[in-house]
Amino acid sequence: MQDKDISVDSVPTAEETELAGLGVAAAAAAIRQGDITSESYSAALLRHARKYSNLNSFITVDESAVLTAAAEADKARAAGSSAPLLGVPLGVKDSYLTRGLPTTLGLESLGSFTPAEDADVVGAIKDAGGIVFGKNNLVEMSFGLTGHNRRYGQVKNPYGHYRVSGGSSSGSAAAVAARIVPAAFGGDTVGSIRVPASLCGVVGFKPTTGRWPRGGVAPISHTLDTPGVFARTVEDCALIDRIVTGEAGAPSSDRADLKGVRFAYAPSHYLRLIDPETEAQFTSALHRLRDAGAEVREIDLGDDFSALADRLTWNLFFREAHQAVSEFLLHNNFPVSFEDVFTELKPGLKEVWSHLVLPSGQGFLPEDAYETTLSVDRPELRRRFGEVVTRSGFDALIFPTTPCPAPLIDDRPRFTIAGEEVDELVLARNTVPTSGAGLPGISIPLGLTGNGLPLGIEIDGAHGRDRELLDVARRAQAVFGTVLAPA
Repeated sequence: MQDKDISVDSVPTAEETELAGLGVAAAAAAIRQGDITSESYSAALLRHARKYSNLNSFITVDESAVLTAAAEADKARAAGSSAPLLGVPLGVKDSYLTRGLPTTLGLESLGSFTPAEDADVVGAIKDAGGIVFGKNNLVEMSFGLTGHNRRYGQVKNPYGHYRVSGGSSSGSAAAVAARIVPAAFGGDTVGSIRVPASLCGVVGFKPTTGRWPRGGVAPISHTLDTPGVFARTVEDCALIDRIVTGEAGAPSSDRADLKGVRFAYAPSHYLRLIDPETEAQFTSALHRLRDAGAEVREIDLGDDFSALADRLTWNLFFREAHQAVSEFLLHNNFPVSFEDVFTELKPGLKEVWSHLVLPSGQGFLPEDAYETTLSVDRPELRRRFGEVVTRSGFDALIFPTTPCPAPLIDDRPRFTIAGEEVDELVLARNTVPTSGAGLPGISIPLGLTGNGLPLGIEIDGAHGRDRELLDVARRAQAVFGTVLAPA
């Protein structure tokens, strides 16, 4: 962690530990009501950042800037401000532009590059009174699912430091799980929010693609990319969603039960390769949802569903990266070109880019196949999902977010699930279809395995019906409860 002026002791007091456990809504309310100050809350989080610095969840934290912003928030509160995020520090993935703080994209060469502007989402949060706590570590250029970064370190899982955190928004998930910040922003292209949320035991919300503004966030695919957020409760995700989108009004409901909610699940697609304990907990979750009053029914999305979703999503992921990254670097005055970035990549990632991302690569998708992906495959995938919520009348589709708990860091990039050797891409096996269709999806903690590792359950909603999804997910989280904080 590259810190500026860090001077706090690394051991939090009991009071600071209690403060660090506050979520976004609770902390904001306590600051507005004068029960706590932003300065005391920020100091508690900074102390937690030092305690858990070995997680490598942050690349940059500027303590003096955080405390200065907190002091200003307390002055604003005294002057009558009631901003919805007044004085609450939040983490920001280091793929977001941040005025006054470096934006590295996970690359060593950009360690001192400080943008002149904020990403749109960051601007919205600041306008609401929020504070940028620091820049979260990530997989280089957001290409990867295990949380490994050659320059800034492997992000470790707070529930087992020898386990991966997931990726690419690895530091954001780990920081929220470790109570360093109450929420943090990430990006999701094929599962880069939902996968680390599942592995780290937090809530990870991927909005409908296009719902959140993407200006100032480093891209991979303009068709698939979306910013999103990690928190420890769905309620906090919903609050941040309302702020980022500017949608006024209260949450959809205050109901805690699931009576009348209809869930669909598709075992032939989402349970094809799964860790036995993950499958057992998911099966138990279905019973718990039914006991809470929900209807849960099995569906089938078609024999070729998984192949269709994989083909179109990975085609877009790799085919659009070269143009997207090149234009982003140029438009935002980064001091590097696409060629400079390519030269700096770690060997394994460089090999992938050489084959699939560079227009000269043997695996680069031809124009006609790209057009077919957009005009035929993607509409078909969206039609399949639409059948579930439109014609069949289900409120949401549910499945295990990841097919296993967090693998060992030493086993990266290959490990085993149910006796079968797989690579890290399997971690996004279940999240890929949602991305390909551009749907909203949210992973909430389901529980812990016998050896204390988190598992997540994903709930997907209809295109554009994010607020309804968040309401259903909030009620489901009330059924499953919260997982124990990591030791």
